[in-house]
Amino acid sequence: MNQLECTREEEDQEETECHHDNSDRTNNNNNNNRRKTVCPGVGEHPLQYNYTFWYSRRTPSRPASSQSYEQNIRQIGSVASVEQFWRFYSHLVRPGDLSGHSDFHLFKEGIKPMWEDDYNRSGGKWIIRLRKGLASRFWENIILAMLGEQFMVGEEICGAVVSIRFQEDILSIWNKTSNDQITTSRIRDTLRRVLNLPANTIMEYKTHNDSLRYDYYYDTSVKHHHEVQDPQRQSQGQLQLQKHQDLPLKSVSVSVCVCVCVTV
Repeated sequence: MNQLECTREEEDQEETECHHDNSDRTNNNNNNNRRKTVCPGVGEHPLQYNYTFWYSRRTPSRPASSQSYEQNIRQIGSVASVEQFWRFYSHLVRPGDLSGHSDFHLFKEGIKPMWEDDYNRSGGKWIIRLRKGLASRFWENIILAMLGEQFMVGEEICGAVVSIRFQEDILSIWNKTSNDQITTSRIRDTLRRVLNLPANTIMEYKTHNDSLRYDYYYDTSVKHHHEVQDPQRQSQGQLQLQKHQDLPLKSVSVSVCVCVCVTV
């Protein structure tokens, strides 16, 4: 067997091991059993956790329910390395260019962005309401901080969501243990730092149990609240992105590789 055949055999073995599900995640105490469906490529920089992008969109006039939400949300891709993330992310339409009631979700692989998921059931989320025009930059900053493990709370982070609404946009980050005040406070403080939020910004923490009591899957706009103001001038000359009819993908192909750390 020559060296090339040996290398291919090793790569095939690694891919087989990556797709093999050694055990099922049956409870919250077994945190490392989430099935991996993608692996870093040869020479790529692996993320600490694999992540999956989800997309959802609904008509505001239609009533929301857990069943309609689950039917409406779509898994659009998973990443396992820095390079895979940037290749995939470069194809996505930016949140600020979405219309209507649309949501991007980025969650650890194996965790559904639903309150009823076993990993989310005892958790909650920090909510930040944004005035229009800030969603794209804030979303990018928060997911880079999440992939770069800047929150420093172990396996507590489940994922992040950006929700595009008519009068405002909503950013949230989910964690698995809502009654851990030290962890939730650290997540809040990291959010303030990463997003460079003004000191008077109002941030709301909401447990998923509270959300489940209302059986309502979409954060609705409120008439009176403190909006997050842009601490820096929005960059000019953003690219006009072409929207796909069904999925929020751009038509151009771009491949970029940079570090997944947010500099503040």
